[in-house]
Amino acid sequence: MYSNRNSSPINYPGCPAQQMHYPQVGFTQLKALNDQSYRPFFRQAELNTGQIFGEADKEIFIDHAKIKRLRKRQYFLQETDICRYIGFITKGATKTYSINERGQETILCFRMENDWVTDMESFLDYKESGYHIEALEDLEMIIMDRNQLYALMALIPAMHELVHRFQFRQLIESQQRITAALSMTAEERYANMLLTKPHYIHRFSQNMLACYLGVKPETLSRIRKH
Repeated sequence: MYSNRNSSPINYPGCPAQQMHYPQVGFTQLKALNDQSYRPFFRQAELNTGQIFGEADKEIFIDHAKIKRLRKRQYFLQETDICRYIGFITKGATKTYSINERGQETILCFRMENDWVTDMESFLDYKESGYHIEALEDLEMIIMDRNQLYALMALIPAMHELVHRFQFRQLIESQQRITAALSMTAEERYANMLLTKPHYIHRFSQNMLACYLGVKPETLSRIRKH
């Protein structure tokens, strides 16, 4: 978890090689009850569930959760590590991706503000992860381990509802990604992304979007011109 390993350049077909320099990890944990970093979580939780986090609920939550910061290009998770935390992003963005034996990168998903980020299978089952999760920007998130998450779900009704909504949303997203990969052309996948996630165009580079859509950058460039 939270690795800072050095990495030599990797040539990704469709994803130009880059020399990645990972700075030393410097985390800040903020524990004050009135810390503004928790407010986006409470606001989004109430919006999604229709339930109010009372003052007692907020104190319980802050007692169990922590605020962590990563700088751009630092890892939240690396392949073969066990994902020990789930995070709620209050600032920044991540990509979850894998690299095959040919050095090709495939981006499974992006996560941004008000999103949860984790490898759910690794997190729940303590299995080695098959993914990297990397900060694409300076990142701030609220994190908790599995025991802390379960405790919060038992103590706060709105938290229980929120986590189940996240799990259902992940299932739907996975089905949509599988359908797109199996039955859509590259042009259709791009059109679908524009329809369902138009903000990706302004947030992520063309090379990243190509890795997300499963096409080469030059193919994506051609599609965008038409």
